[in-house]
Amino acid sequence: MTVIDDQGRPEPPLAAGEVETLLGFLDYQRATLSWKCAGLDAGALGATVGASSMTLGGMLKHLALVELSWCSSWLHGREVGPPWDEVPWDEDRDWDWHSAAEDSPDALRGLWAGSVSRSRALVAEALATGGLDQLARRAWPDGRSPSLRWILCHLIEEYARHNGHADLIRESIDGSAGE
Repeated sequence: MTVIDDQGRPEPPLAAGEVETLLGFLDYQRATLSWKCAGLDAGALGATVGASSMTLGGMLKHLALVELSWCSSWLHGREVGPPWDEVPWDEDRDWDWHSAAEDSPDALRGLWAGSVSRSRALVAEALATGGLDQLARRAWPDGRSPSLRWILCHLIEEYARHNGHADLIRESIDGSAGE
């Protein structure tokens, strides 16, 4: 039975296997980002805090790329697809963050939700064919490849880190705080 908290987030299971626990924490972190970005217009999704240029819209777009980079490109050795395959990365390494200002709130949320959905399917495929110990098809220059377990832990870490940023940005927009 999945327990849903007051913000609509699925609580990670308290006593489950490793796969269920990892996926539970990842879904909780994804739901936290969704909660922090809920109900905001383009101006709010483009708001910054202090000297940082980080925005919630940029965060949605960045995490959409992170999802597909790790679950498609690294894990399965597949292309990430549009819009990522047409980006002038050599001109702007932070294109995902910067270009979000040009996108509508619906486009940003849709891009992120689509990436999450695709990542879930790619992880399920990998779990069905090799489990958490399987190595990614892509490797670092020294030849080492991360395991699916490492990739899931990294995704949890990436979301947790950015959710802290999201909390500060959201509080600066409308005073909403928590977590």
